Amino acid sequence: MKLFKTFLIMLAVVSSFLTVSHAAIEVYQFDDPEKTARFKQFTAELRCPKCQNQNLADSNAEIARDLRAKLQQMLTADKSDDEIVTYMIDRYGDFVLYKPRVSSQTYLLWFGPFLLLIIALIIVFFIVRRRSKRPAVHNDSEATLDKQQQQELNRLLKK
Repeated sequence: MKLFKTFLIMLAVVSSFLTVSHAAIEVYQFDDPEKTARFKQFTAELRCPKCQNQNLADSNAEIARDLRAKLQQMLTADKSDDEIVTYMIDRYGDFVLYKPRVSSQTYLLWFGPFLLLIIALIIVFFIVRRRSKRPAVHNDSEATLDKQQQQELNRLLKK
């Protein structure tokens, strides 16, 4: 009888572990392989609003789970890619995209580095140009030779 009780306790413990581990795995099934591919693409390209540097596929945050479920609903309802992205942007802003769209709000983000590069090149150009126009600076420690010293030097060099 004692063996039977021990068996039941072990069975209860093992089954509780199985149900917990099973609950942590989310499975999103689609009837179309194309929708499965789109789901994987969206979860890789959309950013978790809470985690900031994780996409929806990698995040375990509650909001990421909700967004994956909403994404599944939208794909099942045959929503287009633009409709899905527009919904996500309307709800969470451009932050949800890893590559924000070019708009009046993101011009500095997209074109700022090029603008800084152009400014830096212009500054370097003017610095080099100004330095090339300067007269050569002579070192005062070098003595200039007068006519007598020059003649003496020439005589010594001829020998």
